Amino acid sequence: MENAKQIVKEKYRLIAEQSKIQNETSCCGAGNCDSKVDYSVFSEDYDNIEGYQSDADLGLGCGIPTEFAQIHKGDTVLDLGSGAGNDCFIARALVGKSGKVIGVDITEAMIKKATNHAAKLNYTNVEFYLGDIENLPLESNLIDVVISNCVLNLVPDKTKAFSEIFRVLKPGGRISVSDVVLEGFLPEKIAKATEMYAGCVSGAMQKDEYLKTIHRNGLVNVKVEKEKIINVPDEILLNHLNSSEIEQFNTSGIAICSITVYAEKPVSEA
Repeated sequence: MENAKQIVKEKYRLIAEQSKIQNETSCCGAGNCDSKVDYSVFSEDYDNIEGYQSDADLGLGCGIPTEFAQIHKGDTVLDLGSGAGNDCFIARALVGKSGKVIGVDITEAMIKKATNHAAKLNYTNVEFYLGDIENLPLESNLIDVVISNCVLNLVPDKTKAFSEIFRVLKPGGRISVSDVVLEGFLPEKIAKATEMYAGCVSGAMQKDEYLKTIHRNGLVNVKVEKEKIINVPDEILLNHLNSSEIEQFNTSGIAICSITVYAEKPVSEA
């Protein structure tokens, strides 16, 4: 598990240190961020969303979790895997000056990038912390809303991750997480490829198991708010499969999906 984390940290360190030219080609679906293949099939259009800062958008998401998070003025919002701060800045526009936004990321270069963005924007109620989602550096019962965008699928122990989410949420708190999941099982060559792991695909769980994991960790009213099938370009698959294997994969019925899931922490323990 620690090796998987190191793979992800190194991958996203390199992304954080790249220039803005990469912003429109999401590396979420990629094994090689230097490629000219268009990876925007994973990402969503943020252009007309209040609080959006294009400089903080590295194109790494697979949804817009704030869309379904029911964020209110004065809320404290936690973004897991906050990257350069894109979703945090959108959440800030929703919580207002009386609210607070906290970003946690495992990659030091991302924390530095996000902190610099917040400083340039004079945002005093947005903070970024280096931390592991499986062991969050936060007190229990602190957070009103947890959001995350194409990150939890990269966490090796997803049960621990959702246990930590439950712990830091206030009673009655809610989550809205966008993630990559599977329907059917990936070919072994893809499932074992470290590049695809760091690019959101081969670390993904089966959709049904993902939803059950959320529920098993105490969250209720679990609901898929949005779902779309991701068609990974053949140019990416050619890094892992030959032409015959790609044809077989494309006709197998296996689906790579992005989903945005909403859930709540009960107001009181059962």
